[in-house]
This record gives sequence, C-alpha cells and structure tokens, in this order.
Amino acid sequence: MASDARFDGPGPDARHQAGLREGRILLQHCDDCASVRFPPALVCRACGSPRLTWRESPGLGVVYSTTTVRDRAGDYNVALVDVEGGARMMTRVEGADAPAIGLPVRARIVSGDEGAYIVFDAAGERP
Repeated sequence: MASDARFDGPGPDARHQAGLREGRILLQHCDDCASVRFPPALVCRACGSPRLTWRESPGLGVVYSTTTVRDRAGDYNVALVDVEGGARMMTRVEGADAPAIGLPVRARIVSGDEGAYIVFDAAGERP
C-alpha cells in the first residue's frame, strides 16, 4: 500500500497548535489557487489541492460580524474577524463591551486545558 504524503508527519491541527505554543499564528496558503485556509485542513477547500504552505500572520484584523450570546453564567460575544493575510476566524473579542463591525483588533494567544487558542483584543476605535 502506497503512502500518501498528506498524511506523513503531524496533521494540520497539530502543526497549528505547535505554532500557537511558539507564540505564532500560522495560516495555510494554497500554492495553486492562492486562497488562505482557516481552520487548518489537509487540502484546500477552494480547489482541492494538497499543496498548502504555512505562513505566519501578523495577527491584525477587523471585526466582520458579531453577536452577543446570552448565558446564565454571563453574556459573551462571538465574532467573525477578517485577519490580515486573507483568513476569516470565528473567535471572541475581549476588551470591548460590544465589539462593533469594523473595529480594528489584534490577536492574542491563550493557553487552555485543551490547547492554545486565539482571541482578539480591541486595537483601536471603529473608523
């Protein structure tokens, strides 16, 4: 049985987590169609190519959409952030009571029980 190079070594989630442990936010860029992937995947979801290159993101972005989740333990926001480099991430924005669409944000890596994850902090005023 032949080996498939896509499955050799650590998978995309493990590589992403390793980057976060190093303090780096890594995004996958397709070498064939130039789309940017997040969350990480084995193949490009735009064209199906397995040729994905990891590149570091500066972690800056802008809130694309946001909503408030009402919870007994306390309300919190969920946002879609357009990150420099072309990815859109579902995340939380901290340091803003009610993040608005268009708010500039900066990524921060947080270590949790199940690994590291990305949250965003307000990085200025909405234009």
